[in-house]
Amino acid sequence: MFLVHDNYILGQQVGPKNQTDDFPLWKRTLDLLLILVIPPFFLLVSAFVILIIKCGSKGPVLFRQERIGYKGRVFTCYKFRTMKMNAETKTHRDHVHQLIGNEIPMTKLDAQNDSRLIPLGNILRTTGADELPQLINVLRGEMSIVGPRPCIPYEYKLYNAWHRQRHNVRPGLTGLWQVSGKNNITFNQMIQLDIKYSECFNLWLDIKIILKTLFIIMDQCRYLKWSPRFN
Repeated sequence: MFLVHDNYILGQQVGPKNQTDDFPLWKRTLDLLLILVIPPFFLLVSAFVILIIKCGSKGPVLFRQERIGYKGRVFTCYKFRTMKMNAETKTHRDHVHQLIGNEIPMTKLDAQNDSRLIPLGNILRTTGADELPQLINVLRGEMSIVGPRPCIPYEYKLYNAWHRQRHNVRPGLTGLWQVSGKNNITFNQMIQLDIKYSECFNLWLDIKIILKTLFIIMDQCRYLKWSPRFN
């Protein structure tokens, strides 16, 4: 069930906002407060993630990738590496092209036993642990805790003009799409949710999305399949 309908998001009535007010003080303050609270959790989880990566695959722990952010600006996005070194990208490019060109649910490649993933890589992705280094991007002001997910440049090239309205707000670690069905909705529905958020975001909505994200992650963890198969 989608949580956006007409002028309601997560049960809250909202209206359009000034597009130039893309990063109000309350949003920056919320981001920084969360970063101050997260360090003990971040260090503990990061140590576990680093151990998984080092035991399961040769190569660096961090993965850097160009992403498209606010107003189409390119920035370097940080993640914990969950794929084998020199993994091919054609599979993902073809998958993205299919999702954008067809009204089909946005099932991730992870759900299809992607052979490019390192052992337990699907666990790191499902729990969102691989995204933790993006707190660096949040600290630098390139991202926010809540906002549309930043896309890869080759995805951006496939966008129609109206799709790019989702970049009228800074990208985030989680967002309205993630708590509104995620893999069960189509690409165009995701874009509509992101645009709706960019027009109507506010403090209470961000708090609701953050809390709902935590519950969704905990629920997803119940269905994880632990099969390390370390090399």
